[in-house]
Amino acid sequence: MAYLGVYSLPMKNIPSFGSKLRKNIVLVPECIEECSGIRVFGQLLKSFLFSTDVAVIRNTNANAIIAVYPFTPQPVISQALILAADKPIFCGVGGGITNGDRSLALAIHAEFQGALGIVLNKPTPNSLIRKLKENVDIPVTVTIVSPNDDVKGRIEAGVDILNVSGAERTAEIVRKIRAIDENVAIIATGGKSTESILEAIEAGANAISYTPPTTGSLFRDIMEAYRRES
Repeated sequence: MAYLGVYSLPMKNIPSFGSKLRKNIVLVPECIEECSGIRVFGQLLKSFLFSTDVAVIRNTNANAIIAVYPFTPQPVISQALILAADKPIFCGVGGGITNGDRSLALAIHAEFQGALGIVLNKPTPNSLIRKLKENVDIPVTVTIVSPNDDVKGRIEAGVDILNVSGAERTAEIVRKIRAIDENVAIIATGGKSTESILEAIEAGANAISYTPPTTGSLFRDIMEAYRRES
């Protein structure tokens, strides 16, 4: 049907398939669909799950995974996650205590193993970003935690994606980044509520990272249901 020369298509029905064995999965909030997404090698990514738990990674509807952990990055961990996952993974390669040539080696290894992107911590020097851009062919992501971080320097160094993790100040940081660069790709932590996720999207985030419940809490809910049935 045409209106004023503009053709509108009818709403599309989306077929959905599941099973009784796979109904208990970690679902990211539906409101994340409101963001534009980030297209990486043809894949449109809107939701990123923040996890290194293989069981959770295999049982979520998130578009991609951010696999960052509070230990020295090890190739065997990245390799195990990439092999186990059924969706794209962005692997942490240091940037703090682990830095320089070691981060570069970890990044190259992650790319060779099949990572779709790499993630660096806040202390990463801009010189390392430049070196990574010269040596890897996957997106370089750097974490931003404060409005005082050197966003302009990161962008000038060639960073592909900024991963904003500023707790309650996340939306504020996203707005500040957008004032510096309207086009740079931004992933932002959305928090647990619809309101905080939509606030980050309205501030200019292209994609949202979501921290899932722990396997312990998920299993506790299942066990409580079993007890009620007994």
